[in-house]
Amino acid sequence: MTRATPATPATPLAQLEPLPLQHLRRGKVREVYVVDDDRLLLVATDRVSAFDVVMTEPIPYKGAVLTQITAWWLRQLENDLHHHMLSSNVDEIIGMVPALRAHRAALAGRAMLCRRTDVFPIECVIRGYLSGSAWKEYTAAGTLAGESLAPDLRESDRLDPPLFSPATKAETGHDENITIARMAETVGPDIARELERLSRLVYERGRSIAAERGIIIADTKFEFGRDREGRITLIDEVLTPDSSRFWPAEHYQPGRSQPSFDKQPLRDYLDAERKAGRWNGDAPPPPLPESVVQATSTRYLDAFSRITGADLDLREPT
Repeated sequence: MTRATPATPATPLAQLEPLPLQHLRRGKVREVYVVDDDRLLLVATDRVSAFDVVMTEPIPYKGAVLTQITAWWLRQLENDLHHHMLSSNVDEIIGMVPALRAHRAALAGRAMLCRRTDVFPIECVIRGYLSGSAWKEYTAAGTLAGESLAPDLRESDRLDPPLFSPATKAETGHDENITIARMAETVGPDIARELERLSRLVYERGRSIAAERGIIIADTKFEFGRDREGRITLIDEVLTPDSSRFWPAEHYQPGRSQPSFDKQPLRDYLDAERKAGRWNGDAPPPPLPESVVQATSTRYLDAFSRITGADLDLREPT
């Protein structure tokens, strides 16, 4: 059984203490730092967003779950493709970047040292099931990114073969679904074909592994860059509860939405607040009850344990 909390307690981290590195950018969850010309440090905080609004309250262990589940997947995939991870072990990272020694506690579990790449401006989305924004477009027009799908599909129906559905990368707001032809215009036809091939490879490998653990990966998104040697490289987070829809296989039933191993308790609460007229959907968000914070944290920890077969341990990240 999955424990409600890991062996190692942690103080939720919404804001990272200043590090002795150049701060490159801040995302909704991650802080990115320059180590040198060849390496970046990615640090996942416990910030959480929903409906494109970052909540005030952090979710305990979320950043460590995102970092360590990505690291676990990259180790499973490293014989199949290039990836950017150098290490997610805080002591190894400090050994390579000694200036971070005084920040070990804040970085434990949530930091990843990575190779720098030139990032392709495309979200590579793979949809194995009809859900989310794809379901909304399908019900409105029978299409996905303007391309027709089979008639009479139900919500959460399995898609065989899975659909490759690229999107533009948006710094703020929603990504925009685009056609493969438009993707090819952006990155070139050869790169577009290779990004689709690699995305399908990672999804099929991940879907197979997750199925053995009773989890359906309904859809997911990947990012790629080109490293210093010109190799196409898998970057950023991989097959996490933030970048993917994880469904418990034992509860799967097409024709409706599915329970998820992610921030569903948070979304449900915010939906209720909007319907009650207490929130208009914009920042600032409403305060989150402790029960919602803890329920969301438990979902992330459950996903980590079921995928990796281990409980999260911040003493010695693996």
